[in-house]
Parts: sequence; structure tokens; C-alpha cells
Amino acid sequence: MSEHLSVLLKEAVEALVNDSAGRYIDGTFGRGGHSRAILHALGDSGRLLGIDKDPRAMEAGQLMHAADQRLTMYQGSFADFDVAMETAGWANVDGILLDLGVSSPQLDEAERGFSFIRDGALDMRMNPDAGVSAAQWLAEVGESELIRVLREYGEERFAKRIARAIIETRAEQPITRTLQLAKVVTDANPAWEKHKHPATRAFQAIRIAVNNELKDLESFLEKAVDGLAIGGRLVVISFHSLEDRMVKQFMRRESRGEAPPAYIPVRDDTIKRRLKIVGKAIKAGDDELSSNQRARSAVMRVAQRLA
Repeated sequence: MSEHLSVLLKEAVEALVNDSAGRYIDGTFGRGGHSRAILHALGDSGRLLGIDKDPRAMEAGQLMHAADQRLTMYQGSFADFDVAMETAGWANVDGILLDLGVSSPQLDEAERGFSFIRDGALDMRMNPDAGVSAAQWLAEVGESELIRVLREYGEERFAKRIARAIIETRAEQPITRTLQLAKVVTDANPAWEKHKHPATRAFQAIRIAVNNELKDLESFLEKAVDGLAIGGRLVVISFHSLEDRMVKQFMRRESRGEAPPAYIPVRDDTIKRRLKIVGKAIKAGDDELSSNQRARSAVMRVAQRLA
């Protein structure tokens, strides 16, 4: 099993932690790479709240908590960070970090159902104890909805062909294994992309649908500013263009504020802005890419609460 390497680790922690005595949230704990580095940057009075759906991530977090009481864990979606804060007795925090990628251990464990190169049960749930598995979802989804998911979430050019192949296959036998689905998609894909498995986009799209990932992100962004203290930082690392677009548009909207209609003259300094964008979008450098190809699609955006 490969070691999970946290993407943009140094850059994320430097952008997030501006008060070593502050309170922070790692909304996607994973295997604790970012959290470990955040704790290293905090002083004795600093605190960190780790959140994750995955029971394996929670196990890793509890082990880290046993060694460092500054960390507490909450099992759930990062969209429920406000509930996690309330449970911890926190009114606001000095920073929130999200790393929206799938962790290497999740991909490597065949039984989790994320991998199109390792055979396992077709699950794909971040929390295997809740929700509907990918196999169940594929057994019930309508063809038009499947096309939409493949096209929007996977940006799959051949969404119609692949969806038709899945529908025809499931009419003959249930699709319950990862390599079974990967073969159906591969056979239906007429133009393979160089250096990319032909099932990559379809697996990504189905995973996003099964875990409500974009809906969770939308819900999170609606509440994110209210959860930050004045001067608090929001740091989001995205791996998917749809996620990055949502984060980018949100940060721009909140940094521009609610301007009145063009025909009403107002001074710029009277427009209420809740966020300030900090720097430009950051991508992994050559050194990181040479040791972690997973970082190639990562984009990090940072914003700071103004009022």
C-alpha cells in the first residue's frame, strides 16, 4: 500500500495558521498529514478540530488525539463543521482547511471500491456505514441522470455511450465489482486519453454522486464565512474543475460584496465585503510533482474574513 502524501502541505499550513494560539479546523482529516503539520505550527494553547466521514480516518485521528490532546475529532461531513464547532463549544475559528481529494489509502484498499485497477466490491462511499453504495446507485439510477452525472461530474465526452453500456449491462447482470464496471466503461470509450485510464472520469463522476461531494461543498461554502473569526483564513485545495470553480466564484463574490444597482452612486468603501482573497491560486511545484503525481491537478485558494 502506498504512503499518503498530503498535497501542498507546507503552503497550506503557512496560509492557514496566522495565530499559534488559535483554533483551527481540518475539515478533511484523511490520514492526518495536514493536521500533523498544523499541530506542529500551533503552540500549547492552540487547538485543532479534525473532521472526516471515513471510519478509518477517525481511527487514525483518535490515535493522534491520544498522543496530542490539542486535537479533537468529529465524524461527519465537512459541511457539518458548524455542528462540530458547537459540539466542541467553539463560537468561531481562526482558520478552516479543506483538501477535497481522495486519500491514497482509500484508493489502495480494493474493498473500498474507489479503484478501477484493483478488484473489489463497488462501494465508493467515504463512510461505508452510511448512504447508498455505488453498486446500489448504478442499479437504480435512470439513464438521463447517469448521462448528466458522467457529463457534469466527470466531464466525460462520451457520457451517452458509457451510460448506455452501463444500462445494457445491468439489464443482464448486476454491476457489483470495480473491475467489472471499469471494463464496461473501457469497452464503451472510443477514444482513450494519453496517460489516463479510460474509466478515470466515470469513476470520478460516480464517486462524486454517491458521496454528494458537490452538494456538501455548496453547503459548506454557504456557512464558511460565519464560522470564521475576523481575520480567520479559509484554505481550500481542489482537484476537480467543478470544485475549484465553485470555490473561486464564492471567494470572488464575497470579496466583491453586494454592490447596489449601477444607477445608484455609492463610494467603494461603503460596499460590505466579507472576504479578502489572499494571493493567487497556488499549484504544486516541480519538486512536489516529482514525488507525488497526485498533486498535478491540485489548486489551492485562500481567503481571509474581513467582517
